[in-house]
Amino acid sequence: MSELSYAVDTFYFLMSGVLVMWMAAGFTMLEAGMVRSKNAGEIVMKNFALYAIACLMYLGVGYQLMYGGGYFLGAENTSLEDNYYSGRSDFFFQVVFVATAMSIVSGAVAERMKLWSFLAFGVVMTAIIYPIQGSWSWGGGWLSELGFSDFAGSGIVHMCGAAAALAAVLQLGPRKGKYTKDGKPVAIQGSNLVLVGLGTWILWMGWFGFNGGSQLQLSGFDNANAVAQIFVNTNAAAVGGLLATMIVAKLLTGKTDLTLALNGALAGLVAITADPLSTSALAATLIGAVGGVIVYFSILGLDKLKIDDPVGAISVHGVVGVWGVLAVAVMGNAEFIPQLIGLAAIFAWTFVTSSVAIYAIKKTIGIRVPVKEEHEGSDMEELGLTAYPEFKMSAKI
Repeated sequence: MSELSYAVDTFYFLMSGVLVMWMAAGFTMLEAGMVRSKNAGEIVMKNFALYAIACLMYLGVGYQLMYGGGYFLGAENTSLEDNYYSGRSDFFFQVVFVATAMSIVSGAVAERMKLWSFLAFGVVMTAIIYPIQGSWSWGGGWLSELGFSDFAGSGIVHMCGAAAALAAVLQLGPRKGKYTKDGKPVAIQGSNLVLVGLGTWILWMGWFGFNGGSQLQLSGFDNANAVAQIFVNTNAAAVGGLLATMIVAKLLTGKTDLTLALNGALAGLVAITADPLSTSALAATLIGAVGGVIVYFSILGLDKLKIDDPVGAISVHGVVGVWGVLAVAVMGNAEFIPQLIGLAAIFAWTFVTSSVAIYAIKKTIGIRVPVKEEHEGSDMEELGLTAYPEFKMSAKI
C-alpha cells in the first residue's frame, strides 16, 4: 500500500460521495416538479432538512450501529497498514446513502404529511432502522454470512426506503381528491415537468457515484477496469429502463407518458444497483428494461389499490428493488435462497419498525396536515411563503 494509492482511493471515495450527495438535488427537483405548486417550497425545505438530520443522526448513532467506530470521538486511521483509504471518506460515502433512503420516503408522503412529523420519523429511520438492517449485510452480519449479495443497495438502500414509505403511506391515506367515491384514481398532475426531467438527469448522473463508489477503490488495474464496467452497466440499465417504459406506454395507451418514462430510467438504475459489475452491458440493459416494465405496471397497480404515491417511489425503489436483488441470482451471481431471505428480512424489519414509529408519532403530534393546509398548500401554512408567488398574485387580481 503506497501513499499515492491511499490518496487516490480516498479522493475517489470522497468524490463518489459528492455525486451521491448531488442526488439529493435530484430528489428535490423531481419531487418539487411532481407535486402541485402550492406544496413545492415545502418539498424543498423537507429535502434539505432530512439531509441534515440524516447526516447528524448517522454521525452520532447510525454509523456505530452499522459498522462500529466513533466519528464524534474523531476516530481515524493511524497508519497505511491494512487501510486502503481514509476511514472518514468511508463515513462520508455511507452517510449520503442514508440520506438517499430517507429521500425515498419524502416523495411518497408528499402533499399530506406534516413536515415536523416527517422529520421526527427521519430521526428514527436514519439513526436506527436503516443502520441495523444495513449491519446485517454490509456490516458483516448474518445476511452477509448467509451469502446475501447486494453490491450497492437495491435492497439495502432502495427497498428499505420504499418499505418505510409504504408504512407511512398506509397510515396517512391518499390525498384529498385522489380517488372518486367509487375508488377510481384521479390524475393529479405535478406543477413542473421540466423540473422532473432535470431531477431525473441529476439522479442518473449521481448514480455513477452510487454504484461506482461502491467498488471502494479505483487504484490498480483490476479496480480501474471494474469501475469502468460499473459506469457502463449503470448507464446501460437506465437506458433499457427508459426505452422499455416508453414502448409499453405507447403500445398500451397510445401516449408516451413522460413521468412514467422517467421513472422507467430510475427503475433501470435501481435494478442494476444490486450488481452493476458482474454482468455484460447487454445483460445490464435487459435487467434495466425488465425494471422499466415492472415499474409501469406497479405504479398503475398500486394506484388501483388506493396506495397514493405522488412520485412513484414505492414502485421505483421498492418493487424494482426486489427485482434488482433477484436479478443477481437470475444472472447466476448469487443463490436464490439467500437473496429471498435477505429481501424478506429487510422488508419485514423496515416495514414493522417504521409502522410502529409512525403510529407513535401519529398518536402524539399527528402525521397528517389539517384539511385547510392540504387545500391551501403547505407552502403558505408551514413556510409562510410560496414557491410560485406570481400564481398567488394572479389569483387575487
